[in-house]
Amino acid sequence: MRSNDCDPMTGAGVRSLVLALALAGAFAAGLSGCGSTPSRDTTMQAPAGAGSAARRGGYYKDDGPGSDIPANLDAIADAEPRLEPLHRFANRPYSVFGQQYVPATELSAFRQRGRASWYGRRFHGKPTSSGEPYDMYAMTAAHPTLPIPSYARVTNPANGRAIVVRINDRGPFHKDRIIDLSYAGAHRLGYVNAGSAPVEVETILPHEMALSAPLQRAQGLTVGRGVFLQLGTFSSAAKAEGLRARVRDEFETLADRLELHEDGSRYRVQLGPFASADEARDEAGRIAAALDIRPFVVTR
Repeated sequence: MRSNDCDPMTGAGVRSLVLALALAGAFAAGLSGCGSTPSRDTTMQAPAGAGSAARRGGYYKDDGPGSDIPANLDAIADAEPRLEPLHRFANRPYSVFGQQYVPATELSAFRQRGRASWYGRRFHGKPTSSGEPYDMYAMTAAHPTLPIPSYARVTNPANGRAIVVRINDRGPFHKDRIIDLSYAGAHRLGYVNAGSAPVEVETILPHEMALSAPLQRAQGLTVGRGVFLQLGTFSSAAKAEGLRARVRDEFETLADRLELHEDGSRYRVQLGPFASADEARDEAGRIAAALDIRPFVVTR
């Protein structure tokens, strides 16, 4: 229950808010800080003025957008998937508000549909479940059971926008929410003012990731080996072919480097290989500016 739910405060919404206020104290009292259990006070308050609330919705106590929002929110890059060791403590079973959660302890195929919310200034700079400070302007997310750390692609089907986030926190603990994005993530998906939105969450598997530097050294690999750009992932082969055609039409010199990979029911459009991750990122910027998509670097 850390999410910013900005739905209009109708009469029913006000009644729900009163109930939530009563429950929030019990929720906060039941949480204690540890490596894998959130320890945040989630007391909720209504914004001043019913008319104002009807326009803006409501935030949880002291949460919401910051006062120093960066001017370049649209330019904040997706998280770059890489294979990292899982956290020693953040993936242990835990209980919140009487509900038991058992996080995954390995990376495996996972897809989920539901509503996403976001959390902001109230938690900015405070420790996440991974121990890292929360940065509301980074591309991160909280999920109840996905491994920490891991990476996921989050898509808003209402507008077709998709982002890649790094899972480094636990939550949301609300039956109607499946993931909490950072403020930056919610902005990029276009629902920061609405408070929540329907999304699809899909884990990014190891074969799509770059190896972290320690693992590269352990396996005797050099940076940039087998580097590709992932341009898009689709449930329809026709849509994947459509993107490949757009890229080919805009950048004729890339035509023979475009690949379409079928992975179960998903179709991935990739470009490469590149000599290095830096070269791939340079090309990603050029493609993103021309086609309004968000390519990211993968290693396979």
